[in-house]
Amino acid sequence: MATAIEMTTSTTVGAECFINRELSWLDFNQRVLEEAENAENPLMERLKFLAIFSSNLDEFFMIRVSGLREQAFGESAPQDYSPDGMTAMEQLKVIACRTQELVARQYRCLRDSIGPAMAAEGFQLLRYASLEGSQREQVDRFFRERALPILTPMAVDPAHPSPRYHNRGLYLGVMLHRGEGLGPKKMFAVVQVPQVLPRILALSGGAPGSYPFVLLEDVVSARLPELFGGFTVESWTAFRVTRDSDVDLLEQESDDMLKLIEDRIKARQRGQAVRIEIASRANDSLAEMIIDEEGLKGTADGTCDDYSEVYRVDGPLDLTSLWELYKLPGFDRLHDKPFTPRIPRGLERRSPDIFAAIAHRDILLHHPYESFDPVVEFVTTAAADPRVLAIKQTLYRTSGDSPISRALMAAAESGKHVTALVELKARFDEANNVSWARQMERAGVHVVFGFLDLKTHCKVSMVVRQEGQGLKRYVHLGTGNYNPTTALLYTDLGLFTADESIAEDASALFNLLTGYSQGYAWQRLIVAPEALHQRTIELIDEQAQRAREGRPSRIFAKLNAIVDHRVIEALYRASQAGVPIDIVARGICGLRPGVPGLSETIRVRSIIDRFLEHSRLYIFGPDEEAKVFLSSADWMPRNFFRRVEVMFPVLSLELVSRILNDIVPVYLADNTRARVLDASGTFQMLSPAEGQPSRRCQYEFLDQRPSAAVESMPTVS
Repeated sequence: MATAIEMTTSTTVGAECFINRELSWLDFNQRVLEEAENAENPLMERLKFLAIFSSNLDEFFMIRVSGLREQAFGESAPQDYSPDGMTAMEQLKVIACRTQELVARQYRCLRDSIGPAMAAEGFQLLRYASLEGSQREQVDRFFRERALPILTPMAVDPAHPSPRYHNRGLYLGVMLHRGEGLGPKKMFAVVQVPQVLPRILALSGGAPGSYPFVLLEDVVSARLPELFGGFTVESWTAFRVTRDSDVDLLEQESDDMLKLIEDRIKARQRGQAVRIEIASRANDSLAEMIIDEEGLKGTADGTCDDYSEVYRVDGPLDLTSLWELYKLPGFDRLHDKPFTPRIPRGLERRSPDIFAAIAHRDILLHHPYESFDPVVEFVTTAAADPRVLAIKQTLYRTSGDSPISRALMAAAESGKHVTALVELKARFDEANNVSWARQMERAGVHVVFGFLDLKTHCKVSMVVRQEGQGLKRYVHLGTGNYNPTTALLYTDLGLFTADESIAEDASALFNLLTGYSQGYAWQRLIVAPEALHQRTIELIDEQAQRAREGRPSRIFAKLNAIVDHRVIEALYRASQAGVPIDIVARGICGLRPGVPGLSETIRVRSIIDRFLEHSRLYIFGPDEEAKVFLSSADWMPRNFFRRVEVMFPVLSLELVSRILNDIVPVYLADNTRARVLDASGTFQMLSPAEGQPSRRCQYEFLDQRPSAAVESMPTVS
C-alpha cells in the first residue's frame, strides 16, 4: 500500500515556537485535576476526575514515558520528531519533576478537600485495627471465605526467585524475621492484592446515613502474620509497578495477527518497569530492595533533583479504584444531574424506516446530547431487513456487550454478506476486540484486521440495500467509536448520508481495507495516510492566500491534539497573512498562540467538563463559503502517517448552517469551563466578565433545541 512519506527534518521556525508534546499533555492532565479540585462540581464527579487523572497518568507512563526511556537509555530512534528541540533525557527529567508535583497535588486534594467532604456525607474509611463487633466479623468472614483461598504468599530467596510484578498490580512487600522453624532468619516476601476482588469493602452496622468501608490491602496487611506463619513481620509496604506496554508489532513476524495480538496482551505484563509507586511510610531499606530489583532510576525517597522513577505516595495507591465509590448506587444527589439524549434532528418524524429518513436528507448526530440509538438501529435494522444485501463496518473500540457486533453476527447468520474490519491494535482494547473477532468469525462474518503497520482508526458503516431495480448505499461516518456506552460520555459528531459520491468512496475505502485495492480517485473522502496531511496543509494555505488577497478568511479546528510541526507551521503562515484562527484543543497543543509576528491571530482554548470532548471538526473559510469537515483524525503524525483515517465533508447546507450557527459559537462562548492558552504555554481559566452571563457550552448543548429550519435544503455541489 502506498503511503505518504513522513518527514522528520528540521522545521522552518525556531524550536522556541513549539510547546513540547509531553509537557503539553501533562498540562492537560493538570486541567483534569483542576476539575477534581473544583468544589463547584458535584462531589462524586470530583472523585471521578481524580480517578481519571490516575488512569491518564498510567497510560502516559506505559506509552509515552516508556518510549522516551527507550530513546534515552537504549538504541531506539525517536518515533516522532520533537520540534521543540528537547532531547529524550531532557524530557524525562522535566516530566519526572512535573509529575511528582502533580501527584503530590492530587493526594493533597484527596486528603484535604475531597476526603473531608466525603466524610461529611457519611463515607468512613476505617482501618482494620479499629474494627469491632459485627464489622470485624464481616471482614474476617470475607477474608476467610473469599480472600484467603486466592492469596499466594511468595518468599524471595535463591530457591524462590523474585516474581515478575504484574503491570499496575497492587502488591505488599514484607520484611520478615523467623525465630525458629523452616526458612531463613530474615526474609523478603510479597503478596499480590487480588485484582479479582473489590478494592473497597463496604461494611454494614454503621450509624444511620453512614457508609463505612475498608480497603482490601488493609485487610490483607493485617493478616500477614497468618499468611507467613512462624515469621514476625518487621515492616511492610504497598507498592505498584507500571510497565512499558507499547509493544511494537513491526518487529514481530506472524502469519496470524489474532495470535500476535494475544501474545502482545500477555507481553504487557512482562514489559520493562518505567515507574514504581510506594507508600510514603515505607521503610527506606525495604523500598530500595524493590526499586533495585526492577532496575529503576532514583532513590527510595523519590526526590527528583536529577531524575527519579520512584513515587512516594501519601495515601492509598492506585486511585483508579475510586471508580468503585463513584459507581455506588444511591448517591444521585452527589452526581451530575441525569439527562436523556434527544432524538437527532431529521429523525423526530421519521418515515417508516431509518433508510427512508436518510434517503430524504443528510442527518447530523451530535452525541451525547443526541441519542446514539439511531446508529445502533441503523445496523440492527439492516440486519433484519430482507432488502439489505450487505453490511460493511469498521470497529475500533466497542462496548463489552456490543449490540452492533451482535447485529452483524445475526445478519451473517441470516445469509447477508457482512464484513467487519476489527482493529486488533486498538490500544488497551485488544482483548475485547480479539473476543469479538472470534465470535463474529464463528457466526460467518468476514472479519479482517486491516494492516500490520497501520491502525484502522476511521469510523465507517455502510449498508447496501435493494431498492426497485437497483442498489442503494447508506453510510454512517463518525468522529467516535461504535460504542453505545462511551457515546453517553464522549462528545462526538456523526453523519448519515445516502450521497452517491460519498457512498462510492466508502465502497472504495472498504476495498482498500479488505483487499489493498488502490488507484481509486477519491471524490469526497480525504483518506490517510494517502492524502490527509497534504490536503490539510493545502486547505490552510488556501485561507492564507485569501487573506493575502484581502478576501475574508477563517480557520476553525476542534480536535483532541495538534502536534504535527508542518501543520503548525502552515497555521503560523496563515496567521502571518492575517487569517483569524480558532482552535479548540482538548489535550495536547504544540503551537504557541499570540506570539507577535508569528501567531497573533491564533486563539487556542481547551474545554474540560462533564463529557470528554472527542469530536473533530474542521472549518476552512468564512461562513458563506465555508468548507466544513468532520474527521476521525487529530493533527498528529500518527494520524496522518500511521493510521487509516478519514476526513469527510458536510455537504448539506442545512447541516453546515447548524454547525456554523448552533455548535461552533457555543464552544467559543464558553467562559466557565474553557481555558485559554497564552504565548508562554500556560492555560488560564476563563470567568465571566462583570455583567457578562456565565456560558457553559456542554450544558447549553444539553438544553439546546432545534432552530427553525426548512424541511429540506440542497447540498453543496
